[in-house]
Amino acid sequence: MSKPVVLIAEELSPATVEALGPDFEIRHCNGADRGELLPALARADALLVRSATTVDAEALAAAPSLKVVARAGVGLDNVDVKAATQSGVMVVNAPTSNIVSAAELAVALMLAAARHVAPASASLKRGEWRRSRYTGTELYEKTVGIVGLGRIGVLVAQRLSAFGMRVIAYDPYVQAGRAAQMGVRLVGLDELLELSDFMSVHLPKTPETVGLIGEQELARVKPSLVLVNAARGGIVDEHALHVALKEGRVAAAGLDVFASEPCTDSPLFEFENVVATPHLGASTDEAQEKAGIAVARSVRLALAGELVPDAVNVQGGVIAEDVRPGIPLSEKLGRIFTALAGEVAQQLDVEVRGEITQYDVRVLELAALKGAFCDVVEEAVSYVNAPLLAAERGLAVRLVTDPDSPDHRNLITLRGTLPDGSQVSVSGTLVGIGQRERLVEVDGYDVDLEPTEHLAFLRYQDRPGMVGTVGGILGAAGVNIAGMQVARDTKGGHALVALSVDSAILSETLEEIATAIDAVSVRAVDLTG
Repeated sequence: MSKPVVLIAEELSPATVEALGPDFEIRHCNGADRGELLPALARADALLVRSATTVDAEALAAAPSLKVVARAGVGLDNVDVKAATQSGVMVVNAPTSNIVSAAELAVALMLAAARHVAPASASLKRGEWRRSRYTGTELYEKTVGIVGLGRIGVLVAQRLSAFGMRVIAYDPYVQAGRAAQMGVRLVGLDELLELSDFMSVHLPKTPETVGLIGEQELARVKPSLVLVNAARGGIVDEHALHVALKEGRVAAAGLDVFASEPCTDSPLFEFENVVATPHLGASTDEAQEKAGIAVARSVRLALAGELVPDAVNVQGGVIAEDVRPGIPLSEKLGRIFTALAGEVAQQLDVEVRGEITQYDVRVLELAALKGAFCDVVEEAVSYVNAPLLAAERGLAVRLVTDPDSPDHRNLITLRGTLPDGSQVSVSGTLVGIGQRERLVEVDGYDVDLEPTEHLAFLRYQDRPGMVGTVGGILGAAGVNIAGMQVARDTKGGHALVALSVDSAILSETLEEIATAIDAVSVRAVDLTG
């Protein structure tokens, strides 16, 4: 059987091919040359590009086998996402590959503008020694306003805090409590404009953000303001900035992006107090390597029919950062649910509660379904075929969300009804800064257990000595207990023992335990596969 063809249309990091591995036939072409690109697409299963290759309806039509387009970078200006979606082609990018590089460049531009690095360097190279002309401004104890507290904005805030700056931010989509945890005070845009000694823009370019920093906004700032835009061109109105600099209402600016690119001739370039770079935010060896590796991994997942977290046109859209840690937890809950049920349920509710419900959490439903069928069918279960498997087996699935979660910041529960009318449930959450996975409920019993590779759940009539009996049998079988939780509905009523163990429990050992404690049910779960 021939290997899937991955077409690399631009120069990428060597680590990209290494990350793809040996499972694909790698081909190369010059994506900027349409006469070379279109024929090369005829047998391509995946296409990897940067910014020079235009992936439009014509290119997609030339690629009947194409399943995924991967942009080794953040922007997707050169990819027609709508046309790709209509053609059934997944589009992925590398949204976090350049965030450190972009943040560092923003800080570099701020320092360069504050200390007149570029004109002082040019002056010295002309043979001039003009120290007094290039007296600068310290960042220490100044106020910096971050416009957009996303991933890059947060990194910039962290770095500037280390300079001893007071950090304020404007972002209507960030909660004040979250900002406060980072040492950042959220303010309105007008207040940020009035208070900032330095300002750095870190917003996506949308119809709402184009021209956000314009004539009226620049009329409110301090004349000592140093303004940096290393996000997207057009968010800062270049004409308004030119006028403000010319009239002395803004002290300096650092620009990496422009409304129209490439930009080699701008009125802003006439000012010595403007330091400008040609869109270098992602131009580091490290960022390019991260981007290549990220999209290579996404291509592998896409061609295997798996969920691709960085896909921009899958159902549910881009997966929020706060949702992603819940994906593997939901899949584990699905596997545990099936093990507890012992059969396929008729109805399954995937309940998501807490703060993450402000995001699209449909991916957690898919993850739970994938887990639920992982140990049931012989074929490989993916995020693509899991809903089909559910439909074929008559399993009705429902996603239930509720922002209220009284006991946990976020809670994911799988609750199902079996053919005989009985119910099975299992709940999990993520705790601490490290987002550690915990099981917190099994069939209505409260537990607190890490979902390790090997688990067991025992239900029996509550009476003395049962825990010791279980431990003795496992010890004799050479199975070490890593964690144990005992819960009961009432004293002398039904009890549940939830165990995490270091190795798989053999079926004969489980039978011995069931007989010894007269168990109502004994279930083991192996999460290694």
